[in-house]
Amino acid sequence: MNILQDLEFRGLLNQVTDREGLEKELESGKVKLYCGFDPTADSLHIGNLLPILTLRRFQEAGHQPFALVGGGTGLIGDPSGRQTERTLNEAEIVVQWTEKIKSQLSRLLDFEREGNPANTVNNYDWLSQLTMIEFLRDVGKNFSINYMLAKDSVDSRLEGGISFTEFSYMILQSYDFLNLFQKEDIKLQIGGSDQWGNITAGMELIRRSGEEEKAFGLTIPLITKADGTKFGKTASGTIWLDADKTTPYEFYQFWVNAADADVINWLKYFTFLSQDQIADLEKSMAEAPEKREAQKALGREVTTLVHGEEAYLQAVKITEALFSGNLSDLTASEIEQGFKDVPSFSVENQADMNIVDLLVEANISPSKRQAREDVTNGAVSVNGEKVQDLSYTIDSKDRIENRFVILRRGKKKYTLIRY
Repeated sequence: MNILQDLEFRGLLNQVTDREGLEKELESGKVKLYCGFDPTADSLHIGNLLPILTLRRFQEAGHQPFALVGGGTGLIGDPSGRQTERTLNEAEIVVQWTEKIKSQLSRLLDFEREGNPANTVNNYDWLSQLTMIEFLRDVGKNFSINYMLAKDSVDSRLEGGISFTEFSYMILQSYDFLNLFQKEDIKLQIGGSDQWGNITAGMELIRRSGEEEKAFGLTIPLITKADGTKFGKTASGTIWLDADKTTPYEFYQFWVNAADADVINWLKYFTFLSQDQIADLEKSMAEAPEKREAQKALGREVTTLVHGEEAYLQAVKITEALFSGNLSDLTASEIEQGFKDVPSFSVENQADMNIVDLLVEANISPSKRQAREDVTNGAVSVNGEKVQDLSYTIDSKDRIENRFVILRRGKKKYTLIRY
């Protein structure tokens, strides 16, 4: 399959301008393409992962991807897909976020590949050099208000109101395409389906600027979950690509807990497994869904891709330890990942404490009487080991790396004791 056929198989081809012309261009040699990522936070999230991996698919097919970090447009705000105006961030914050996003992109695209290395560019470099008169005379004159009002990103905001600042975003993104077309010979822009209007506006600006070569646009569908809930969101919040914001264990858990109705599509979207490999996993899921082989493959592939093999193996280790209850083999850093969202209690001065006293002080058992019952009934475990001795003292022998003790009451009520 060629790259467009592969995207079609994976369900990643939403809209494309002049498919026949683009296929000829792709077959004739290396094509340069780009996708933009505005720094609206200090990390990308898994909603951004699809266009990044699509850039990578083009790179694997021999083409050259450019990741545009919107240091300039990030100061303006994209109205696409929003019902309300964005809050404008301070310039210093946008600069910091831009650098973090460039670092994340460098882990997901191959910047060392011989022949077609990936590149990053920052549109602040050219947008900040535009004067107001240049912008209005040389760029703005190519856009009629009627043309802009017809675009979904603007039309959907008219009833609730849109500022001139966000209204002008389409022109700035169009100028990005023109600038990259002229200076880098980039002929293809890709993006999510909500970017179709901005992409085609850029192509129109290139045409109106008198360029003889043709530009192309391609969009990827926005991901939806089978149950109707928002993709990339969990009870604990957004799934980020930054390991400090979403730990590799949490990241792995998101993918390995994919619903049966979603997992095959997600394998196509987010992994580089072949058509045959995905078909085998689909067959395995149909024959033995309880084994969750497709979900495990999804978790392995995406976690390894984003965080590396070591982080993936660590996430599996934490998962297996929590499932089995054998927690003593976990390191302190693994405990911090696996128990990030469980209640915790800090013991001052690393004091030794009787098990009953600690259960009450940590608010694990409501009273000493209940705590004693919990212990004698075998409902309490320390680091996965059941404790039924009322005189048991939790001391240095129980502290993992002298930092943590994990108490469990019942089957699932964990509390992290911190020292």
